[in-house]
Amino acid sequence: MALIFNIETSTQVCSVCVSLDGVVKGIKESTKEKSHAKLLTIFIGQLLNDLNYKIDDFDAISISKGPGSYTGLRIGVSTAKGLCYAKDVPLIAINTLQSMANGIILKANSNDISVDDFENSILVPMIDARRMEVYSAFFNSKGEFIRDVKAEIIDENSYQDILRKQKMIFFGDGSEKIREVVKHENAVFVKNFNPSSSYMAGLSEIAFREKLFEDVAYFEPFYLKDFIATVPKKNIF
Repeated sequence: MALIFNIETSTQVCSVCVSLDGVVKGIKESTKEKSHAKLLTIFIGQLLNDLNYKIDDFDAISISKGPGSYTGLRIGVSTAKGLCYAKDVPLIAINTLQSMANGIILKANSNDISVDDFENSILVPMIDARRMEVYSAFFNSKGEFIRDVKAEIIDENSYQDILRKQKMIFFGDGSEKIREVVKHENAVFVKNFNPSSSYMAGLSEIAFREKLFEDVAYFEPFYLKDFIATVPKKNIF
């Protein structure tokens, strides 16, 4: 049994939760954009106070490692590493897309979503990567990888060979891009789905039991592609 503090900042969502033996005991989260720097430490303090815990009580800190927002990942990982250093507890890193797949499975199991033939569908979590590009991976209904994480450009031909044979369930903020261009009866879209630290709880518990810990000194987020700084239009002369 492990007490784990889970942190999710890979997209616009700022989310933290406490899990005990893989069960969420409390959560704080916001979907307000660009709020990580302001809200993350506040949420951590509030949640600890609400549940009457101290960081010293935790067996591990779990962080959603990406892919996702460069800034969000940096803030989340820096905070998680700081807590690990200060309290000498191990760091667990959870793939963000895998956590999202776990979330959609939890929703299906609790009947929060209803999809025909869910068990035989391919789960496709998607994170917006600007323009028509997304970060995505394929999972089966057990949450197991069946295609590795990729950064890919979406167009009307995307996944057509798979959709002719099998149902695909798309979700996450990047799925709106494919919804606009891919029209097929086997393409199913789950709206308003966001990453959450609560989806990390079961995965971080498994990682703790298997001692899948990161080297705190050298761990870096999974950016997938290089960060490209952009210049706001109002600053271009």
